Amino acid sequence: MRDCFCTINLDQEEVYRTQVVEKSLSPFFSEEFYFEIPRTFQYLSFYVYDKNVLQRDLRIGKVAIKKEDLCNHSGRETWFSLQPIDSNSEVQGKVHLELKLNELITENGTVCQQLVVHVKACHGLPLINGQSCDPYATVSLVGPSRNDQKKTKVKKKTSNPQFNEIFYFEVTRSSSYTRKSQFQVEEEDIEKLEIRIDLWNNGNLVQDPGKKTNISSKTDDLGSLRLNICYTEDYVLPSEYYGPLKTLLLKSPDVQPISASSAYILGEICRDKNDAVLPLVRLLLHHDKLVPFATAVAELDLKDTQDANTIFRGNSLATRCLDEMMKIVGRHYLKVTLKPILDEICESSKSCEIDPIKLKEGDNVENNKENLRYYVDKLFSTIVKSSMSCPTVMCDIFYSLRQMATQRFPNDPHVQYSAVSSFVFLRFFAVAVVSPHTFHLRLHHPDPQTVRTLTLISKTIQTLGSWGRSVPKFLDEISSTETKVSSGTSEPVHLKEGEMYKRAQGRTRIGKKNFKKRWFCLTSRELTYHKQPGKDAIYTIPVKNILAVEKLEESSFNKKNMFQVIHTEKPLYVQANNCVEANEWIDVLCRVSRCNQNRLSSYHPSAYLNGNWLCCLETSENALGCKPCTAGVPADIQIDIDEDRETERIYSLFTLSLLKLQKMEEACGTIAVYQGPQKEPDDYSNFVIEDSVTTFKTIQQIKSVVEKLDEPHEKYRKKRSSSAKYGSK
Repeated sequence: MRDCFCTINLDQEEVYRTQVVEKSLSPFFSEEFYFEIPRTFQYLSFYVYDKNVLQRDLRIGKVAIKKEDLCNHSGRETWFSLQPIDSNSEVQGKVHLELKLNELITENGTVCQQLVVHVKACHGLPLINGQSCDPYATVSLVGPSRNDQKKTKVKKKTSNPQFNEIFYFEVTRSSSYTRKSQFQVEEEDIEKLEIRIDLWNNGNLVQDPGKKTNISSKTDDLGSLRLNICYTEDYVLPSEYYGPLKTLLLKSPDVQPISASSAYILGEICRDKNDAVLPLVRLLLHHDKLVPFATAVAELDLKDTQDANTIFRGNSLATRCLDEMMKIVGRHYLKVTLKPILDEICESSKSCEIDPIKLKEGDNVENNKENLRYYVDKLFSTIVKSSMSCPTVMCDIFYSLRQMATQRFPNDPHVQYSAVSSFVFLRFFAVAVVSPHTFHLRLHHPDPQTVRTLTLISKTIQTLGSWGRSVPKFLDEISSTETKVSSGTSEPVHLKEGEMYKRAQGRTRIGKKNFKKRWFCLTSRELTYHKQPGKDAIYTIPVKNILAVEKLEESSFNKKNMFQVIHTEKPLYVQANNCVEANEWIDVLCRVSRCNQNRLSSYHPSAYLNGNWLCCLETSENALGCKPCTAGVPADIQIDIDEDRETERIYSLFTLSLLKLQKMEEACGTIAVYQGPQKEPDDYSNFVIEDSVTTFKTIQQIKSVVEKLDEPHEKYRKKRSSSAKYGSK
C-alpha cells in the first residue's frame, strides 16, 4: 500500500498539492483547483508521489499535457496513463546559439576551417525542487575520431542564464586533399562532425540522473490518473470594444418581460447554464444590477411553482445565479461564522457515526450522539446569531424573495421563511459544511471519517433550518432591509491568506537579513503576518498606508516569485511559493490599495542592498523610483472583477451558441405569425418565450453586437497567426 498525493505543475513549478491519501493503491482525491495562469508555459503536468517520512518523496509517475493539447481535453473527464519520470523527460527550455564556419590560412599556407560556437543564453530552464538551478553548458564537437568538449562558467540561481561565451574548434581538412594511400589515416570530413550542446545543473552532479528511483519504466506498471480539466483562453480587447454588449446586458433587469432580456436569453441558449452564470453574475454584481435581475428571474420561477413546499428547490437560472452570488459575496461571512468550528471538527478525531451498520468496532453510539449534538448545537447557534455579518446584497435579495413568496402563496404563513431558508441553509451553510475546501474554509478535501461527520452535521442543519425554533428570528433579520445600512465596507472583508516567506525587517545577530516563513492575512483594512495561523499578528500594515505593490527582480536575492509591498515604512519583501500564488497576492493587494491617495507613480524594481539600489545604483534609500508603477483603475475590493474579461467570456458564449440563438429567433417568428393552438411544440417548447416580439428584437440586438465584435477578433487572430514564428517572443 502507498500514501499518495498529487501535485499540479506549470512545467516543473509546483502550483498546487493535494492532501495525502494513506494506505491505498486507488486513492480518491476529489479536489478542485481554479487558477489564473500568470506566465507562458509549455506543459501542464500532474505528478503522483508516494509520501516518504524519512527520505525524499518518491515520484511514481506523471501526466504531462502540452499547452496546445489542453483544449482537446477541456471539459471532459479522462483517465490518463501515468508516464515514467526520467531525467530526459524533465528537460525543457531554449538555448540561443550562433554558429560560424571560418576559413583560416595556417602558417604553412594550407587552408583549414574553424568552427566558432557562440553560446549566448538560455531561457526557461526547469526548476529544481521549486527553485532556479545553477546552470552551465558544455559544447562538444563530436566525430568518428574525436570528441572535443569545452564548458561555460556556472551561472548562479537562474532559469534564464546569460552566458555570452565563444568557443573555437579547429577542423583539420586540407583544401588540396587527395587520398594518397589506403594505409594513411583519412583527414576529418566536416560532413561527419556534429556540434552538441548539453545543459547541466552544477548542484546536481553527484547524482546519477538515471538512478533516482527504482520504478520500472513500463508505463503499464504505473497506473493511471483521472482528471477533469477545464481550460479557457480569452483574448481580451481594449475596453471600448465591449461598450455595446455591456450596455445591452446591463439593461436586462429593466426589460419586460425578463425572459426577453439578453442576460436571460444567454442562460437559455448555453449548453451548460453554469458557463453563463459565472460571468453574468460577476458583471451584474460589479454594476449593482444583480438584485433587480435575480428578483425578476426568481419571480418567473415562482409562476411555475404550484406547491409551496417545493419553492426554489429546482436548478433554474434564478437559483444558479443566487448560488453563485452567495459564493462570491458570502465568502467572508462563511469564514467568520463557520471556519473556527469546522477547524475544530476536522482537527479532532471524534466519531459522530450513529448508523448501527456503519459503526466501527469499539464505537459507542451514545458517545457519538453526544459528539454530533455538541457540534450541531455549536454550529447552529453560531449561524442563528450571525445576521449582522450577512452581506447586504444577500439581505436585499432575501427581502425580495420573501415578499414575492408571500404574494404567490398568501394563505401559507410559513412560505415567507422557506423561500429564504431554501437558499441560506440548503444552498449556502449546508453546502459549505459538507465541502469546506471548495469554499476555501479548509485547504484540502477532508478524510473519509470527517466527510461522514460533516455530512451528518449538514443534514441536521438542513432540517433545523426548515423547522428550528430560533430560525424565524434569524430569517427575519437577514431578509429585512432595515438591519443593514449600505453595502459599503464598514466591516473588514477577508480577502486572502496563506503561507509565504518574508525578508526580516531587522538584522540578525550576524548582521545578515534572512527569510522567515510566516502566515499572511489580508482584509480590506490591513495586511498582517503571523508566526502561525490563528496566532496574534507580529506585524501589521494598514491598507491605507500601502503606496505600491510590484514584482521584485529575481536578481535581488536570487529568489523567484518575489514581490514588494511599498508602504510608509521600509518595503516588505515577500516570496510566494509559486508563480500563481505570487500573481494572486500582487493582484489582490493592488486592488485593495488602488484608491489610496498617496500611491507612488514610480518604484525600484530591485532591492536596496549594501548602500545602494541594485537597479539604478542610487545610494539614497529615499531616492525616487527608476521605473513607472504598474497602472491600474480603481475596482470594487469586495468583488475582484475584471468586467472586460467577463464580457469577453459572454461574447465567446454567444458565439458558440449562435445556432441555438438562430433557432430561438425562428421560434419567435413562428409564434408571432401563428396565433392558433400550438400543434408542434418541439419547435420552440425548449425556450421560455413570453413575448415573441420583444424577444425577437433583443436577439437582433445580440446578433448585431456580436457581429461587430467579430471583426476586431478576426483581425487580431490574423495578426497573431502571421507574426507567430517559432522562437520569437
